[in-house]
Amino acid sequence: MTAPHLPVSETRIHEKLRILSDAAKYDVSCASSGSKRSNHNKGLGDATGMGICHTYTEDGRCVSLLKLLLTNHCIFDCAYCVSRKSNDIKRAAFTIEEVIDLTINFYRRNYIEGLFLSSGIFKNADFTMERLVTIAKKLRTEHKFNGYIHLKTIPGASEELMQQAGLYADRLSVNIEMPTESALKILAPDKNMNDILTPMSYLNESIVNYKTEKKIIKSSPAFAPAGQSTQMVIGATPETDKDILFTANSLYSNYGLKRVYYSGYVPISSDERMPGIGTPPPVIREHRLYQTDWLMRFYGFSVNEIVNDAHPSLDTDIDPKLSWALRNPAVFPVDINTADYSLILRVPGIGVNSAKKIAAARRFGKLDAQQLSRIGVSMNRAKYFIICKGESFVNIGLQPQLIRHHILSLSAGKFKSAHSPQLTLF
Repeated sequence: MTAPHLPVSETRIHEKLRILSDAAKYDVSCASSGSKRSNHNKGLGDATGMGICHTYTEDGRCVSLLKLLLTNHCIFDCAYCVSRKSNDIKRAAFTIEEVIDLTINFYRRNYIEGLFLSSGIFKNADFTMERLVTIAKKLRTEHKFNGYIHLKTIPGASEELMQQAGLYADRLSVNIEMPTESALKILAPDKNMNDILTPMSYLNESIVNYKTEKKIIKSSPAFAPAGQSTQMVIGATPETDKDILFTANSLYSNYGLKRVYYSGYVPISSDERMPGIGTPPPVIREHRLYQTDWLMRFYGFSVNEIVNDAHPSLDTDIDPKLSWALRNPAVFPVDINTADYSLILRVPGIGVNSAKKIAAARRFGKLDAQQLSRIGVSMNRAKYFIICKGESFVNIGLQPQLIRHHILSLSAGKFKSAHSPQLTLF
């Protein structure tokens, strides 16, 4: 991405953009869905419905927004952070007007659909947060910018600044950073969990209160209409998947978060506080955490059904839904034509949309295998766990180890076929 012509030194802006956009890439909590801020008064931009487009980095992370740090100067010394004060890196800082100019110019050239803005902490939390809020406020009020804005809030900032941030940003996020308080104390000694959870609680209460007020007074302003999110770094400390997911479940239950993001630790530079330098967690672990998060939010699974003292780690070979099914053979087989919707959702190979279609279609007659395939059911998995019209599709019964072997063999065969064309010949 090339910076457009600006009235200030282009070389200097290029250098700042290179440094501060690169430093921002480690924050993955930048989803842009959930806001419906429409254009009005002939303003600039529109975040209504599908107005946000998504692009991706080489490693597949979402960067649909102009994603920047206001500065990578920081008074904190968090071991996992590239911007920590003890790290020997080149430092830079944007002025408020530079961020505004970049956002407007990139938007006008159709490079972006919004702004994700975070920052290192210079001087103190309020000093930094005030500048983030000022940028959002000027974009909204002076430039009539109606595109998407996601602000990363600074732990320890005042409630007054948090309240202003919610009035100008679509989404706010307070990064919890570590799954446990003990890990936070070791790796981020300048931070404490209370400074993170207190603003989360304030934002949750404010979002609820503003929504309630808007139902009564239509002209009431929106407050963080896309909600709040957070991010946990995984693999930097020895917490189990159970520890991580129980923390995520608590955040969803107690603070009304829209999303918890799981960011696999990326070794940046050596630090004696880090137990596993040079050995980032496997990508599959991050993937399994997201799959489990999805089951918790959309499939009706409770966290302790998937991870518990007996199973503290997620299976890396198979997805968590299949893993749960194989551990609970007594639940199956499920009769597709009579089972409750909530039980159909638990069948491997059946997603939310397919489950809804099954519940709707079976009112008009019993469904068979061909109809299930047309609906979108992955029969290669579902066939081991369902009955249609009183008949099962396989004769091996509910033998978990045998089913696991069959499914893994099929997956391995597909992988070989995709990477070795000659193996597709019979």
